[in-house]
Amino acid sequence: MDRHKSSDELIKNLDNMLSKINAMEIVASDDYQKNSIKILRALIEGQMHSINEFQHLKKAIDLLTLQLFEVQNKVNS
Repeated sequence: MDRHKSSDELIKNLDNMLSKINAMEIVASDDYQKNSIKILRALIEGQMHSINEFQHLKKAIDLLTLQLFEVQNKVNS
């Protein structure tokens, strides 16, 4: 079973894929290929955005947890 990849590693892999997609666009010869590349680009960019948003959610949950502990300590004091 593969280990869980870090978000930085996932973003790096997606960025590499995006570079390859950009190279494919240069050599695309017809509308079908160009439209397929646009779809691939949208999917990759959406995945990158989702990973970044997930990181923001994790930070927000961490901050909220810290605030809850501070409130709990003040109540118990």
